[in-house]
Amino acid sequence: MTSTFLLEYIEKDSVIHKLNGAAKLICFLFWTTAIMLTYDTRFLMFLTVLGFILFKVSKIRFKEIKIVFYLISIFLILNLLMIFLFSPLEGTKIYGTQHDIFRIFGNYVVTQEQLFYEFNIFIKYFSVIPVALLFVITTHPSEFASSLNRIGVPYKFSYAVSIALRYIPTVQEDFITISKAQQAKGIDISRNVKLTTRIKNVSYTLLPLIFSSIDKIDVISNAMLLRGFGKRNRRTWYQARKMKTSDMVAILITGIFVIVSLILIKVNNGRFYNIFVK
Repeated sequence: MTSTFLLEYIEKDSVIHKLNGAAKLICFLFWTTAIMLTYDTRFLMFLTVLGFILFKVSKIRFKEIKIVFYLISIFLILNLLMIFLFSPLEGTKIYGTQHDIFRIFGNYVVTQEQLFYEFNIFIKYFSVIPVALLFVITTHPSEFASSLNRIGVPYKFSYAVSIALRYIPTVQEDFITISKAQQAKGIDISRNVKLTTRIKNVSYTLLPLIFSSIDKIDVISNAMLLRGFGKRNRRTWYQARKMKTSDMVAILITGIFVIVSLILIKVNNGRFYNIFVK
């Protein structure tokens, strides 16, 4: 399977894929909650390593999601740069000390505290990314919808999420088809032309893509209306599965992570693990 520009369900025979959709959703919520609660570097690094191990267990190959991974990495780097640009001494405020490495100009001083703070931000993201990707690409859209409905989300909203996830690959295929058709007409979007020209030429692809998407939305809406979608308050799900022992174990483990985060807040006298205090 080649890499895709956007996220979609990738079918594999792995332990992660076999977990119940509702269980995976609860585990993901517990996992992200545990990460949001603390800035303890030791715990965040443990979750980061564990996340990549789970990614390996899922049998998902890196080339299948590398474009998404690269895009997330670019936004992460930009985020770290913006943090330093707008608050270069944030680390000093948090940890209460200042160990200068070198001064750029004015208040823009690179400190050990700032680097440590931004390193924590970095591993917070990378402890979430593998699990977030896993949740999306190992959970069938219909099963994901049934999972949302099972935890109390109205089934109309759940079904809308399912359709959106199913539609991502369709939009991608339409974009590639329209792009090739435009290139056949002489509209070049390769590296042989300037960046501004490429952006302009890509816009010629986006307009037909928008109209094509609107047309598909209209067809789906009419089909749902003809089948009486939304008439009843409840519905059954073809992809729904019962909880198994493995699902309960996964939920229990991620629940323990939340408890560990709360304990670390008490141990560290706050959310931040301070290596600068003797």
